[in-house]
Formats: sequence, C-alpha cells, structure tokens
Amino acid sequence: MQNMEEMMKAAQEAAGKIQQQMQDAQVKLDTIEVEGNAGGGLVKVRASARGRMIGVQIDDSLMKPEEKSILEDLVTAAFNDARDKADRKANEHMAELQQGMGLPPGFNLPGMG
Repeated sequence: MQNMEEMMKAAQEAAGKIQQQMQDAQVKLDTIEVEGNAGGGLVKVRASARGRMIGVQIDDSLMKPEEKSILEDLVTAAFNDARDKADRKANEHMAELQQGMGLPPGFNLPGMG
C-alpha cells in the first residue's frame, strides 16, 4: 500500500502544480493587450487577452448627435474585434503552456476554457 499512497501523493502534487501554472497563466493573460478596430480605425478598443476592456478611442468626427447609432455600432464592432483577438491570444498562450507541460494539444483542464 505504501506504493499506492506515494502515487496518490505524487498525483496530487502534480495536479497542484498544474493548477498553479494555470492560475499564473490567467494572470499573464490579463497583461497581454490586443486592439480591436472598426470603421477603418475610427473606433479602437483595447482589451486584455483575458477579455477585460482597457480603453476606447473614438475619432472626433463621430462625436455628433446624428452619428450616435453609427458610433454605437462601431464601438460594438471594435469590442467584438478585440474580443476575437483576445480569444486567439489566450488560446495560443494556453496551447504553449500545455505543450510546455507535456499535455496533448486541446487537453481540457478543469476550470480552463
């Protein structure tokens, strides 16, 4: 039974190490920035690779009451562009991390994804 206990302890330690690496990866994703654009750059949204919006830039030419609905659409499109880029960056980062751990590509770790 000693051998089984040692195996269980080693498995728990490995799981704890992977969990810590995943938590560290989430923190790192929040430091990676992406920029989404819409309207040929009239609206820009900066976000973290984790999906947190950091800032919005709106060209002065859109700051007219009659442009309100266009502006709203462009902000939405720019945010969605930033979100798509954030998702791609996050997936790339997590794939690199999993490869570094020797896990198969696409391995779904609990709490991630």
